[in-house]
Amino acid sequence: MHLAQLNIAHLRAPLDTPELADFVANLEPVNLLSDAAPGFVWRLKESESDPTATVQHEYGDHLVINFSVWESRETLWNFVYKSPHMAVLRRRREWFLRIADPYSVMWWVPEGTIPSLAEGMARLERLRAEGPGPEAFTFKDFYCSRETCSPAAMQPL
Repeated sequence: MHLAQLNIAHLRAPLDTPELADFVANLEPVNLLSDAAPGFVWRLKESESDPTATVQHEYGDHLVINFSVWESRETLWNFVYKSPHMAVLRRRREWFLRIADPYSVMWWVPEGTIPSLAEGMARLERLRAEGPGPEAFTFKDFYCSRETCSPAAMQPL
């Protein structure tokens, strides 16, 4: 099984404003970093030729979506918290509004499966409505079973 993850963020301003210039400047380096990270499988891209293009969708004009698939919890954790991505993550309050509801969700998919954005948004809504469980969870409230990951992966990170 592989681990799908979706996270959303509400921009403080439109992407083409000076307030978000540093965020836009970091899109290409962070995307290249994720694509080369150990355990990376796939991410939703708006454009193959423009590494700064954000995903266009019907969920709101100022909503930025990050959607990817990873080999394991550990590989996703290492990219998010133990790579240069962390320096950019620390600056998120400069660019995004606080969201009271959960803004990130994970779930298991069979290897080779690429989930749809609609499924990802439905999983996020499920997490918000029902709380964490096998179909929608977070790093904090992680769901792992013998069917979805190894015993070593079931240990805290």
